[in-house]
Amino acid sequence: MFVDLPENLVLIAAAFLLGLLLATFVSSLTSRSSAKNRDPRDDRIRSLEAELRVAQSAASKAQDDLEKLQEELTETADGIERRDNVISEQQVKIERVSMDLKGSVVKTRELRAELTERATENVHAEAKIREVETELSVAQASQDLIATGVLDYKFASDEDDPDGEKAEVSGATT
Repeated sequence: MFVDLPENLVLIAAAFLLGLLLATFVSSLTSRSSAKNRDPRDDRIRSLEAELRVAQSAASKAQDDLEKLQEELTETADGIERRDNVISEQQVKIERVSMDLKGSVVKTRELRAELTERATENVHAEAKIREVETELSVAQASQDLIATGVLDYKFASDEDDPDGEKAEVSGATT
């Protein structure tokens, strides 16, 4: 040989190579037999791992959907709160307008009552004016008749009259 090596070293190297070859041969034989006789638990583990990956992807999608729904819920809650505020403001306005309307109705009733009283007073005043006009026209007619001499009033004292005067009316008929 090329190099002078001690015999022990050559024997050790040869034993190592022989062990390596035997291990490779035994490993290939056992792998063939183990491939034929695969453990069913390994298949179950692989299927569970695949299901885990599917479940994890579904969970991440569900988490994304949950976040979107939470955002929508927040927006909806804000919208509802704004609508509630608008409704509250409208109710306050309605109550204010209702109270104003009730006040206006009361004032209208009072004004109608006052107008009715004034109309009644006006009717009474017109009736009195007509009476006064009638009396005035009668007095004017009497004055005209006295002025023309158709009516003649004579004053004489009477015992029944407390003032001592008695009016006598003598009229001439034409």
